[in-house]
Amino acid sequence: MTAVVSPGRQFVTSDGATLHVEQSGPADSAVTLLLVHGWTQDHRTWDFVLPHLDPGVRVLRYDLRGHGGSSPARPGGATIARLADDLAELIADRVPDGPVVLAGHSMGGMTLMVLAERHPALVRERLAGAAFVATSSGDMDKLTLGFPGLVGRGVTRFEPRVARLLARLRSDTLRLRPGMVRSGARRLVFGVRPGRAQVDSVVGQLLAAHPASAGMFLDAIAAHRGVGGLGALCDVPSVVLAGEKDRLCPLAHAKVIADELPHAEFVRFPGAGHMLPQERPFEVARRISALVRTAALK
Repeated sequence: MTAVVSPGRQFVTSDGATLHVEQSGPADSAVTLLLVHGWTQDHRTWDFVLPHLDPGVRVLRYDLRGHGGSSPARPGGATIARLADDLAELIADRVPDGPVVLAGHSMGGMTLMVLAERHPALVRERLAGAAFVATSSGDMDKLTLGFPGLVGRGVTRFEPRVARLLARLRSDTLRLRPGMVRSGARRLVFGVRPGRAQVDSVVGQLLAAHPASAGMFLDAIAAHRGVGGLGALCDVPSVVLAGEKDRLCPLAHAKVIADELPHAEFVRFPGAGHMLPQERPFEVARRISALVRTAALK
């Protein structure tokens, strides 16, 4: 096998967006694994997972539009549907043949669901495995962040205001104090006793995201309904991973996905929050690797 590591490569979508793409692993791998990150994060979401994957597998990681090193989302382009089309175009260009396994965290998992709905032929002919990591198929507009009663309802009403505020920002990055963001991330998106390196990774990615794009995508997440796409994935080997202390995509949301995929493995992680790729990297890699091995045997 010929080993290929090509950091910093770019891919231009059909509507002109430039996506930052990272590739590692052998170019002639039998299966290609694509890792899709979540809201306000980038390809570095998978930094802690990557070392635990089989080095003989070709892996593509990329930054969604409006995130990391990719160009900002244009007005009207910050939708889950557009992210799904971006992924389909990236696969067609960089992985024109052979089986693919997809793993999506949070908004990345939503992207996989919409991909299945918008590109059924791709799913039918190429998709050999799917991992849904701390994600949701809908009802994100009812998010309470785990707070009960009036406080929870207040969170639900406040989120659209945050989206509008972010969407109006004209700066390239969020001008926030890292210490303040670190404290908020530790409490909001992590479970029990997160490591400093893991928290810093999430904070660094958030501060690199494009603010207006983040606001527009927050609205897209609230409107997301992915059950139709899950129906197209019933015959695809799948795994659903969920943290029991996830405030952003609660355990009940993961259960909905698992119920729609009756043959999927459903794995719950006690003490873990939303950032499973950072909190439980070995376990996440193990489940994704199992999908890759299954795909290679077909």
